Amino acid sequence: MKVYLNEKAFEAKSNETILQLALRNGIYIPHLCYHEKTGQVAKCRACVVQIEGDSELQTSCSTLVCKDMRVNTKSEKVLKAQRIIVDLILSSGKHNCLSCEQNGNCELQDAAYYLGIEEPSFQLYDDKYDVDDSSEFIVVDRSKCISCGRCVIGCNHIVVNEVLNFGNRGFDTKIIMDCELPMGSSTCVQCGECVQLCPVGAIIDKRSIGFGRNWNYDKVETICPYCGVGCKLEVQVDRNQNKIIRINGVEDSVTNNGMLCVKGRFGFDFVNCDERITSPLIKKNGVFEKASWEEAISFVAEKFIEIKKEFGSDSLAGLASAKVTNEENFVFQKLFRKEIGTNNIDHCARL
Repeated sequence: MKVYLNEKAFEAKSNETILQLALRNGIYIPHLCYHEKTGQVAKCRACVVQIEGDSELQTSCSTLVCKDMRVNTKSEKVLKAQRIIVDLILSSGKHNCLSCEQNGNCELQDAAYYLGIEEPSFQLYDDKYDVDDSSEFIVVDRSKCISCGRCVIGCNHIVVNEVLNFGNRGFDTKIIMDCELPMGSSTCVQCGECVQLCPVGAIIDKRSIGFGRNWNYDKVETICPYCGVGCKLEVQVDRNQNKIIRINGVEDSVTNNGMLCVKGRFGFDFVNCDERITSPLIKKNGVFEKASWEEAISFVAEKFIEIKKEFGSDSLAGLASAKVTNEENFVFQKLFRKEIGTNNIDHCARL
């Protein structure tokens, strides 16, 4: 169907919202509670638009398009309402952008920039919340929380860990874990889905704090090195330090849809570990010594042949790794079943 946004015609899909149509065509509408994965919420009201023939502004994240609909996303009435809403959200929290870890990667900051808001007009923030850094990988700063609910939906309905929820009401509303426990004492498994879904700096990656801003990193897509699912990762790398700073899931990946487990998101210490083995080792006179790949492979092959000749194929066994690809594991098991002639092959994905 044809839908008009700011007097320009666009082809819309059935069951598509105004916000989805706008974003798909590069038209920015401020939105904070909406995420493609968490769906329409219509809670923050920042995405209001004006529809021809309708006396009231409507939330674009929850309003479905219809044939020949005419929508204005930037009339003065719309922008005035959006400014008030975003201004109130800014005023109700401790949004100190200059020192915030999410500076440059914050959806509230983007909305304020789009609407030309330099600083909040009101003083609604009550500095009564402590920072919860009790868990291993995640810091929760409720003073920055805008109560959008994306983390709650993600935890309960996407990864289904059912840990996060809203507690209290009104100005006392806050995100809680289980029965208002510190995150480190709760049933949270530290998958980090809430970190990735949070539009501001309320729930952040603990180990990336102080290592730079979003624009300091190169973003490289790769595949998770752990199990064989093949989740797609966006690795944020500090090239100057040759160090991984943080990892996110790739949202449009058909494999994981942005979701990661605790290993995939936070288990990257081994990359720069000083104890990591970087070359083959052969034990000589009871001591491991460095060897070339050619020397190591020849040594192993010779030993395998000797053992097979003397004791038979079933005297050998192979243990495959979860940190290599499925294709490599397939070749490994073919080596043992076909060339060595044994079914003594196992795989450890329990890292």
